[in-house]
Amino acid sequence: MRLPLIPPADLSPEQRALYDDMRKGIASNFNAFKVEREDGALMGPWNPWLHEPGIGKAIWDLTLAMTKNATLPDHVRQIAILVVGARFDAAYELYAHIAVAEREGMPAERLATMVADLKPPDLAKDESVAFDMAYALSRGGTLPEPLYRLSIATFGQHGTNELIYLVGLYGLVSVTLNGFNVPVPERE
Repeated sequence: MRLPLIPPADLSPEQRALYDDMRKGIASNFNAFKVEREDGALMGPWNPWLHEPGIGKAIWDLTLAMTKNATLPDHVRQIAILVVGARFDAAYELYAHIAVAEREGMPAERLATMVADLKPPDLAKDESVAFDMAYALSRGGTLPEPLYRLSIATFGQHGTNELIYLVGLYGLVSVTLNGFNVPVPERE
């Protein structure tokens, strides 16, 4: 880990405001996995965001907006997030979203295939489109037109927009986690 965890007692006023907001949002949206140390210091991407609260707040606000305004089914969102995490080999992202997917009943075989950066054969149509969109976008370049049209037919324009933004957000999260070498807490 390249940035030390910040105990709550050591936070600046600007960091403290962001910390309080993040803890509130984490409690309601990100509670399937370990996010803080025993002393309350935040782990995962939240710690790097606290180190740069001006930038961290903007990323956190985007994360909240993506969560609050989500219209895609959560199983579709989790597939896209796991595809991005696998592409970037972002250990904490995979740890966190495997926990979410397991809690939602995603089969172990499907998870194992996705984290191996492969497409599971048992995906429903909407899940398959989400996988293909995330897979293509996380490799760079222009999204192929047939895939874009298929996404529009499957999710509509708003859902397609959401999916593209979701892949971008989790690409940013993955780069943050990898750039700062954020470790995975041990699973209970």
